[in-house]
Formats: sequence, structure tokens, C-alpha cells
Amino acid sequence: QVQLVESGGGLVQAGGSLRLSCAATGRTFSSLAMGWFRQAPEKEREFVAAINWSGATISYVDSVKGRFTISRDNAKKTVFLQMNNMKPEDTAVYYCAAPGTQFYYSTRKSGYDYWGQGTQVTVSS
Repeated sequence: QVQLVESGGGLVQAGGSLRLSCAATGRTFSSLAMGWFRQAPEKEREFVAAINWSGATISYVDSVKGRFTISRDNAKKTVFLQMNNMKPEDTAVYYCAAPGTQFYYSTRKSGYDYWGQGTQVTVSS
């Protein structure tokens, strides 16, 4: 079992930055890939970024490439999402997620079994 708690959301102006954190408890964090997803009002939850257990493999959705950076600290059981040059279309509830299988890597929602409660990010124009 994995428990995930996001923090760091808030209100920011366009062009600004936020850093999201996701703290994990439970199973061995260092062997799990981690992902960030987001869901805007009346839209499907979409993939944002993923990082494998070691940090050697990273993926981003095209719309955030060059602006967002995912990273992890296995000693602190925490994954981060640094968001720079933010745009109003980044407004959403952001969720971190973990798969149920060690060393498994995915960029699909279906690949993740554990989810945090979400943190609201609002970007004003």
C-alpha cells in the first residue's frame, strides 16, 4: 500500500512558477516510478510527467516540455514538479500517482494504482 500527499498548489500569475511536492509513505518508494497528472474542469485527467525509479527515464506531455521539470528524492520519499513560465491553460487539479508494481514505468493513467488527493493550481492571465 502507498499513500501519497501533494502540496504546493496555489494561485500564480501567468509567467510565474510553482513547485509541487508529493510525499509518499508505505511501500518501497525508491523502486516505484512516479507520475504527475492533472484534471481541468470538465476535462479528462491527463498525463503531465513521469519519472522512473532511478530518475534515469523521464517523460513529459508536449504542452509542458521546456517549462516543467519532474524530479525525485528517494531518501525523502518525495517527488517534485517544478512548473515555470506557467500559462492559464495549466490551471487544473494536479495529482501524483504511483504504480502498484515495482520498476514498472508508464505514462498512462491505467498504469497507476495509487493516487494522491490532488492540489489545486490556478494560473491567472
